[in-house]
Amino acid sequence: MTVADTHRAVEAVWRIESARVIAALARMAGDIGLAEELAQDALVAALEEWPRTGVPDNPGAWLTQTAKHRAIDQFRRRDTYQRKLEQIGRDMELRQEWAEADLDDHIGDDLLRLIFTACHPQLPVEGRLALTLRLLGGLTTAEIARAFLAPEPTVGQRISRAKRTLADKRIPIELPPPAELPARLASVLEVIYLIFNEGYAAGAGPDWTRPDLCQEAMRLGRVLAGLMPAEPEVHGLLALMELQASRLPARTAPDGTPILLPDQDRSRWDHLLVRRGLDGLRRAEELGTLGPYGLQAAIAACHARARTPQATDWPRIAALYRLLAHLTPSPVVELNRAVAVGMADGPAAGLALADTLLTERTLRHYAHLPAVRGDLLAKLGRSEEAAAEFRRAAELTRNDRERELFLARATTLDQAAT
Repeated sequence: MTVADTHRAVEAVWRIESARVIAALARMAGDIGLAEELAQDALVAALEEWPRTGVPDNPGAWLTQTAKHRAIDQFRRRDTYQRKLEQIGRDMELRQEWAEADLDDHIGDDLLRLIFTACHPQLPVEGRLALTLRLLGGLTTAEIARAFLAPEPTVGQRISRAKRTLADKRIPIELPPPAELPARLASVLEVIYLIFNEGYAAGAGPDWTRPDLCQEAMRLGRVLAGLMPAEPEVHGLLALMELQASRLPARTAPDGTPILLPDQDRSRWDHLLVRRGLDGLRRAEELGTLGPYGLQAAIAACHARARTPQATDWPRIAALYRLLAHLTPSPVVELNRAVAVGMADGPAAGLALADTLLTERTLRHYAHLPAVRGDLLAKLGRSEEAAAEFRRAAELTRNDRERELFLARATTLDQAAT
C-alpha cells in the first residue's frame, strides 16, 4: 500500500471512527474541546505511523488508545497536572482510571451523550449544525464550509464558539434527565433534518442537491435509531430521509438541471432506500402515534408507493398535511398543504389556500410561495400572472439551478400568454 493509499485509508477510518473516539474521550475528560484535541493528535500519529506499519486490524481502538496514552503523557509532563485534573472535575484516581479503562465499554452511551451535547439548545442552530458535522460526521472545517457555502473562518468561529459556550456554561456531557428528553431529542432531530434538507434542496449555490450531506444526515439518523430504538420519531425521521433520498438519482439531469417530481423517471429511484424507508415508517407506527417526522414520512410514502404521478393519493396527502398543520402549525406546512389541496381538489382550491399566506411575514422572502402560486395560476390558465410569480420566485431564491428553473417557467408562460 502506497503512502497516498494509506492516507486515504486514514481519512476513511477517521470519518467512520472519529465520533466514537471523541465520545469515549469526552466521557473520560469531561471536556469536548480537549477530547477533540486528543483525537486530532491520534489522527496525526496515525498519518505518521500507519504508512510504515500498515493500517491496524482495529483502527478505531488504535486511535482511542493512542489518544488516551498521549493524554496521560501530556498530563504527566505538565507542571499544571493537578490543576488540569481539577479543571476537568476529577480527582487523582483519574490517572489510574484512564490507564486501565476499556473505552469500548460504553460506546452507545458515549455517542448518545455526544449527540445530545453537540445539539444542545443553548447553542445557536448554526453552531449545532457545524459542531455536529465536525464531531459526529468527522468533517473538517473546510468541508463543512463548502457544504454550507460559508467562509471557512466563519465556520471555524462557529465551532469554536459552540465549544466555548459548552465550557463556559458548564454544560455537562451527559444525557438529559427524563423530563427534558423530549425537548432535547427534538433539537437533535431538528439538527439532523436541517443537515439533510441542505443536501436535498440546497439553499444557495450552483447545485440543486448535495447528496453527500444527505448521506451524512442518514448516517447520523441510523446511529441515533440504533441507540434509541424505542423512539418512534427517531424512526420517523430516518424513514422520511430515506424515502426522500430515494429520489435523488432522478432529481437532476446529467448536466445538473433540476427535474421536478412529476417529471422524474421513477425507475431511477433508489428502491432499496424506498424499502428501508417504508420499513422504518412501519416501525414508527408500531411504536406509537406518528409525530411530525413520522407524518412527513407517511406523506413521502404516498409518493414512493405511486408507480406514476397520476397514481399519487393526493387526498390522503392533503389529509396528512392537515394533521401535520394541527400538530405543528407552520406557514411552510400550510403552503405544502396548498399544493396537495390543489392536486386533490383543483388548482382554485389550492390557490385560495396559498393566498391566505401572502401576509405571512415569515414567507415574505420565501421563494416557494410565489413559485407555488405561479404553478397554480398556470393551471388555471392565468399565464401572465403566473409568469410574474415565477419571476418573483427567481428574484428570491439563492440557488442558481432553482433560479434557472423559475426563469424558464416564466419564459414558457410569457410565450403562452402572447
